[in-house]
Amino acid sequence: MERISLSGLQVIRRISTSSCACGKRNFKKFPLYNKRGTRQFKASQAENPHPDVPIHHYGVRPTGYLHGTKFVPVPQMIPELVVPDLTGFKLKPYVSYRAEEIEQPPMTPEELFGAVYVRKITEDFKSGKLGPDNMPLEPSADEKRTKEEAKEQALRLQYID
Repeated sequence: MERISLSGLQVIRRISTSSCACGKRNFKKFPLYNKRGTRQFKASQAENPHPDVPIHHYGVRPTGYLHGTKFVPVPQMIPELVVPDLTGFKLKPYVSYRAEEIEQPPMTPEELFGAVYVRKITEDFKSGKLGPDNMPLEPSADEKRTKEEAKEQALRLQYID
């Protein structure tokens, strides 16, 4: 602090390193988004939004558009959640992160044959539903398939996984 005296008048010069404190009115350097500001500010933004203060949607996509001051909902923009019916489903929907990872080698053709056809063949054999050439008398939908249809379905399933 330095004091200078000129003909009885005393001038005091001070140096401040902080910005001027104007109390609660000094909000010019703080952006006021949706959750900041007083209740009065939020109410005025809801009625007549100020163009310099952006309204943030926090990553939520709109389900319509503004036409002037009116919001027009668009049904095609509303997300549709397709949820399967899980009544009678035995598995639980949650898998813990602490569960051990299961390493499983790819299925061999013999394992795949066993998983799909063996049960039906043994049932047909025990019940006597096999013909003289060991072909089923009442074939299932899987057994009626031709070679090309089976290959096409296998390729389709390969792309889904």
